[in-house]
Amino acid sequence: MIKNFLLKNIICFSLIIFLFACSCSKSSTGNAPAPVPVPPVVANNDIDFWLTTPDQITLLQKQSTILSFSTIANTYASIEVDSTQTYQTVDGFGFTLTGGSATLIRQLSAANRAVLLQELFGNSSNSIGLSYLRLSIGASDLSASVFSYDDMPTGQTDVNLTNFSLSLDTVDLIPLLKEILLINPNIKLLGSPWSPPVWMKDKANSMGGSLLPQYYGVYANYFVKYIQAMKANGIAIDAVTLQNEPQHGGNNPSLVMSALQQAEFVKTNIGPAFQAAGINTKIIVWDHNCDNPNYPITVLNDPAARAFIDGSAFHLYAGDISALSTVHNAFGNKNVYFTEQWTSSTGSFDGDLKWHIKNVIIGSLRNWSKVALEWNLANDPAFGPHTPGGCTQCKGALTIGTDVNRNVAYYIIAQASKFIPAGSVRIASNVTGNLQNVAFVTPAGKKILLVLNDGATAATFNIRFKNKWAAATLPAGSAGTFSW
Repeated sequence: MIKNFLLKNIICFSLIIFLFACSCSKSSTGNAPAPVPVPPVVANNDIDFWLTTPDQITLLQKQSTILSFSTIANTYASIEVDSTQTYQTVDGFGFTLTGGSATLIRQLSAANRAVLLQELFGNSSNSIGLSYLRLSIGASDLSASVFSYDDMPTGQTDVNLTNFSLSLDTVDLIPLLKEILLINPNIKLLGSPWSPPVWMKDKANSMGGSLLPQYYGVYANYFVKYIQAMKANGIAIDAVTLQNEPQHGGNNPSLVMSALQQAEFVKTNIGPAFQAAGINTKIIVWDHNCDNPNYPITVLNDPAARAFIDGSAFHLYAGDISALSTVHNAFGNKNVYFTEQWTSSTGSFDGDLKWHIKNVIIGSLRNWSKVALEWNLANDPAFGPHTPGGCTQCKGALTIGTDVNRNVAYYIIAQASKFIPAGSVRIASNVTGNLQNVAFVTPAGKKILLVLNDGATAATFNIRFKNKWAAATLPAGSAGTFSW
């Protein structure tokens, strides 16, 4: 009995000690300081990313994706950007401001036109920063009618250019240019003729034919008068090409000019005429397709002509964009320019976006071009105006009717022009897989990388710069501009 009593007391005592210990433990835990929460690691965004997709769901939109440089290894292919290797300086990006484009934009209300011009030529966050325009000297095929600055009745001539006048351009083109220059006074302007006055040609027709040799000197003075008259209107012409598409005589208007004729015209007439008039406007030859680099090379092979020539210009309706490098490699001290490529009313947004970004923008710039220009800035809903026999399918960057609609050419150019101002310098970058690209450093020191995913599936890759890298993903057929 005593044993049982002792055993019960021992058990009770042990239970009391156990409960006391548990109570102390809980009390101790309750009084301990709460653990300090560890803040989540927030990655810094080092690279801004602007995207355009082929399905048009995303059109030149800044992405919220965080792109941070690091040294953490991954297995993605890299685009290496090297700012220590430099190439050409960029003059700008833009379109041809055709006579038809000017008329359509001028038909907008003053308020709507002001908003549109700021969007096109301004430097705000809502602008696309166009910095280069091509103009037609006289009519192009996207003018409402065929004209020159010195038209004469059939059978009459005007060798002293007494009747020279910009009158038709003073209606819409020149007033619009003045509005543009108020927004961007540094925009560069390139003039290109489609045809001289008909009385200077060997056939009395605005289409085709050649410049008669006896009018070479008169035609050189025609260029001089054009540049001087534009200057009198406060408009500086930075450069001229001698003939739009000199081997295509089927356009209206047009002129055929051989390489030897162009060389003769430069060295004997327009070069000396510019020199005598104190004109510093650049002279650019060719202005036609990439399938015939021998044409500009032939002109440049003439040393007397070459002394007056700044460079040569190209389109890509035939040939390969590498033709620009062919000419650059032959004459490294002469510039190359990409001055025209049209988008068709029958084309698709996705197909045109991919082809033009690859060739007109990335392709021309990787092959030394100082500019990348698409064709017409604006058309109406019926793809007019145009001359009789002029282009009926040329789709401008803008369609101006009841509203202003932005077409694929707008986004092709804007993907570059918004981020790469005049004075930017191309720097080295490697092409890997389907990721076509080109890189620049801007006058402000920003690095810009434009990438096209030319493949059928999304691609993830590294943007590598100075031994650090950031992984980015680009959907198939999309264009991305990266800025840091």
